[in-house]
Amino acid sequence: MATDMQRLVGTSEDDEEIGMDVKDEDDDEDDYEENGGEQRNASGMVGIDGGNEIGTATGDNRFAQHQQFHEQAGTPGGGTRRSRPVEEKERTKLRERRRRAITARILAGLRRHGNYNLRVRADINDVIAALAREAGWVVLPDGTTFPSRSQGQKPAGGNSTILTSSSSHVASQQTPSPSLRGVASGYRSPLEYSACQTKGVFMPTPSPYDLSSTSRSQTSIVGDGEAQRDNHPLISGSIDNADEKQIADLPARLPERDLAGTPYVPVYVMLPLGVINIKCELVDPDGLLKQLRVLKSVHVDGVMVDCWWGIVEAHAPQEYNWNGYKRLFQMVREVKLKLQVVMSFHECGGNFGDDVCIPLPHWVAEIGRSNPDIFFTDREGRHNPECLSWGIDKERVLRGRTAVEVYFDFMRSFRVEFDEYFEDGLISMIEVGLGPCGELRYPSCPVKHGWRYPGIGEFQCYDQYMLKSLRKAAEARGHAIWARGPDNAGTYNSQPHETGFFCDGGDYDGFYGRFFLSWYSQVLVDHGNRVLSLAKLAFEGSCVTAKLAGIYWWYKTASHATELTAGYYNPCNRDGYAAIMTMLKINGVSLNIPCVELHTLNQHEGFPETFADPEGLVWQVLNAGWDVDLPVTSQNGFPCLNRVSYNKVLDHAKPMNDPDGRHFSSFTYLRLSPLLMERQNFIEFERFVKRMHGKLMNISNVSLGSS
Repeated sequence: MATDMQRLVGTSEDDEEIGMDVKDEDDDEDDYEENGGEQRNASGMVGIDGGNEIGTATGDNRFAQHQQFHEQAGTPGGGTRRSRPVEEKERTKLRERRRRAITARILAGLRRHGNYNLRVRADINDVIAALAREAGWVVLPDGTTFPSRSQGQKPAGGNSTILTSSSSHVASQQTPSPSLRGVASGYRSPLEYSACQTKGVFMPTPSPYDLSSTSRSQTSIVGDGEAQRDNHPLISGSIDNADEKQIADLPARLPERDLAGTPYVPVYVMLPLGVINIKCELVDPDGLLKQLRVLKSVHVDGVMVDCWWGIVEAHAPQEYNWNGYKRLFQMVREVKLKLQVVMSFHECGGNFGDDVCIPLPHWVAEIGRSNPDIFFTDREGRHNPECLSWGIDKERVLRGRTAVEVYFDFMRSFRVEFDEYFEDGLISMIEVGLGPCGELRYPSCPVKHGWRYPGIGEFQCYDQYMLKSLRKAAEARGHAIWARGPDNAGTYNSQPHETGFFCDGGDYDGFYGRFFLSWYSQVLVDHGNRVLSLAKLAFEGSCVTAKLAGIYWWYKTASHATELTAGYYNPCNRDGYAAIMTMLKINGVSLNIPCVELHTLNQHEGFPETFADPEGLVWQVLNAGWDVDLPVTSQNGFPCLNRVSYNKVLDHAKPMNDPDGRHFSSFTYLRLSPLLMERQNFIEFERFVKRMHGKLMNISNVSLGSS
């Protein structure tokens, strides 16, 4: 197990400082082989927060790295200590030396950039203790660890948590805290240095979460509801009965927040992308009806569905086909659920998570073949048909209509067609698509053009209409030479320090850079303002929301390069979200924030060099919205299946000790799938719904209900 912790945190600067020699590693390898490899495989899949990796943004990447590591460094199974070849032991020693070299660089970085006071001969316990103390915990000399606010009180069960090199122990005691979130007052990221100001925002007191590495409630699998769950027709998988010995062996847990009596936050579930096919027909209505009834049985408030522009107005301008949606909405009404509807003016397919292909309308594609500048364009002249360029918002290039007029006609047709659902209150919210993936941002990171995480992306302002706008802005400023995009901003997969524009002290903070970024971000705000003002007119009296993107990688660098290419002018010395919130407030629109389930520590584990901070980003955007009294909705950005991720959502949805008592107005779960319907995942989901509703949780009485 020592090897697992070395991979997670690192140990020391060189072989001698680690305090353990290669022979110790050989012993671990022998134990690994004698156990059939199970020990390391189990521990290697546990994140630093103890959650299942599938619930994080980089879970797939870390899983691939985990597999690659074992392919490169694995040993043949079934070996014993006495029969191991000498060559195998030499390979083991070589692997250990490589790991220690990486460890030396990790510790050097911690000392140089993080101001960690680690002794010269630091070992793994020193590193973990330093991290725990920074997180606000008390670490006694014998390793006993507990939260500082409950000093002198040991963890539940009376067993002290010893700081060892076991990854399971670390997973059970790591708790998010303000000092690790990167936005608390006085925090400075490694690359911001003293010249950069920190954005001070309210940070709620963290709750002591249950960080079980199994991502499930062990006690929820026993009790009166067990027989009913086993017989549920739509919940797949099996649950073994837990005997007394198993229950007695459960690890001690830290108590969770008591959310009984807290505000009621409605929970919606997003339907599959392909629930309506390209012919505007409802796919598998019988199966969907059964799933809707299961959701209703656990008191989900409603569902969210995309209304695709490429399906409804596919063949000719202003010829709308709503047939599939009519049948779907009627089914939802029969089950007595509510609806959140997305006006999706973008293409589906080609991005991560897309399992269907829904292009823009055919007649729009025909126009694009003769005039490709209606689409966003990068510096190399590559056009992206994912959505229309904002440069044609007021250009009559779509068969005599502007892009904004096309959006308005579509929304007005929907409002007229489903008037009865608005009158009955069945449609509770309309989310208006404002860019790629429905988010108010530029398509700066297109997978189809080769972008891969954690690239910074590219500016998308090179179609003739956007360049025309840039030229006018430069002339109005009196510097016509500025009518161009940056020529040193790198490519899609560049890193900030590799470019002259985004590096520390780069052109982004010069006179031209500030002019360009101000114009680029203002075009984004103006587009949102134009479309949302018409949306409020079309859906008068209804709740309308706009979704922002969770661009959290490189957040801890000075330039915030990825946010800049996406249109969010948010370097370390400027609040790039205030203008957007003001625009939303003027239009009476609520804010939708994604990625509220992600942990910053998880991102550091998978890609430590990207300086990602999803928690810091979420809290900055959330506070910017709450500062102007915007209603806030949210959704997860990646599959959310374990209790750690759900607790992170709850922490944002109902901030602890918020002096104003603010909370989310709703939360939408992404998305309905066979994975969610697996028995244990669904049990955990039901528990989450109850806590969002502010109901008292009695785990032994949880049941899935029947359809």
